[in-house]
Amino acid sequence: MWLQMYRILVFIVHRALFFLMDANLFLSCKRKKIKINAMKCQLAIIGGGPAGYTAAEVAGKAGLKVVLFEKNSLGGVCLNEGCIPTKTLLYSAKVYDYAKHASKYAVTVPEASFDLPKIIARKQKVVRKLVLGIKAKLTAHQVTIVNGEAVVLDKNRVQCGEEVYECDNLMLCTGSETFIPPIPGVENVDYWTHRDALDNKELPLSLAIVGGGVIGMEFASFFCSLGVKVTVIEMMDEILGGIDKELAALLRTEYAKKGIKFLLGTKVTGLRKDENGTEVAYENAEGAGSVIAEKLLLSVGRRPMVSGFGLENLNLELTERKCIKVDEHLQSSVPGVYVCGDLNGVSLLAHTAVREAEVAVHHILGKEDSMGYRAIPGIVYTNPEIASVGASEEVLQKEGTPYQVIKLPMAFSGRFVAENEGVNGVCKVLVSEEGVVLGASMLGNPASELIVLAGMAIEDWKKVEEWKRYVFPHPTVGEIFRELE
Repeated sequence: MWLQMYRILVFIVHRALFFLMDANLFLSCKRKKIKINAMKCQLAIIGGGPAGYTAAEVAGKAGLKVVLFEKNSLGGVCLNEGCIPTKTLLYSAKVYDYAKHASKYAVTVPEASFDLPKIIARKQKVVRKLVLGIKAKLTAHQVTIVNGEAVVLDKNRVQCGEEVYECDNLMLCTGSETFIPPIPGVENVDYWTHRDALDNKELPLSLAIVGGGVIGMEFASFFCSLGVKVTVIEMMDEILGGIDKELAALLRTEYAKKGIKFLLGTKVTGLRKDENGTEVAYENAEGAGSVIAEKLLLSVGRRPMVSGFGLENLNLELTERKCIKVDEHLQSSVPGVYVCGDLNGVSLLAHTAVREAEVAVHHILGKEDSMGYRAIPGIVYTNPEIASVGASEEVLQKEGTPYQVIKLPMAFSGRFVAENEGVNGVCKVLVSEEGVVLGASMLGNPASELIVLAGMAIEDWKKVEEWKRYVFPHPTVGEIFRELE
């Protein structure tokens, strides 16, 4: 009897606490002129980038009531100031390169030229078109799009403007931001981030790029093609960390022939204004030095966007690297709260974010699915392109995993030879002692379109010999995989 009375008392106290919490929220909202939105949703998503809009589309298509919050433009950094804009500019540069070297293909182009403001205008047109496309898809699936800055109150409440929305599940897809390194003097000089470089309509005579990663090398490729004197300063001993070192070195050699100067194993020690632009002081194994360039681009990486949206109100568990801890379903330590895309810090890539969003929504829907990171492709859209997927030699050596290297020149593909006069490339595959594909890297166009063939083999634990079971169309560059043995 006493136990039953105790349980009843506990129940009454709990209900009273919940009532007081709701009453306090109501009074607080009233004082701040905030109204609680009558609409309740099954999924609230903060951030309309690749993870956010993918999750909204998948959930909406499945019949869930979805609210998507985005403070800027749909598409996030990737669509508006990252993946798509840079590829649009790089394609213009590639066409210009082809025109300049058309004589290799017995074609005469008397005076190849470019118009940078028109290149930028075309980039903006492409972005607008794709943003409208995303909005149309979300609208078709009954997703409510709220344009504004959302703040998390708790796992089931999100405030935006004067309204508070209630949700059964919360997904955080706030993306990442450019990291500006604390270089002495950085606050006293003018510098570009990727955003500034994308919108620049006047070509500089010279450009110093701090950071030889993906962003740095893609902009180096673009500006080099347009005739700018480019210097790339990289702290590591090779460009493109994470990409196969052998192929990265081959790409660097190609661009060195085109005129790009590389300073590897070099630390930037200071920045200062110069009458000709910016002086970048550095140190390396050869001693101290400096380079002066009209423009300076800082591209040392990105970091998860963790402030400004109430993340601290959730008290989520973090990893040793201080990133938000998620499980194989992208669910955080708080049930019903999912973290997808750059914010979880696992893989700061748009295509990873898309897959993570699908997995998270499937978990909400009760569908069997889980996220794997064994076969995440990494692409650098230079000319030539370079791509990799799976394990690298460096990773396998560190793990102590036995492996064999199978490597072929891209010239084994007739289509590649026909379309790449005087240019070669490499297809490199790493396999286990049993022949299972562990990793792959490619240098040569169109590596970005072909690397998924290796990724699928890695994801499904296939052996290299199994590529021969498939009939590849002939002639295609992809046939190179059938030649591996």
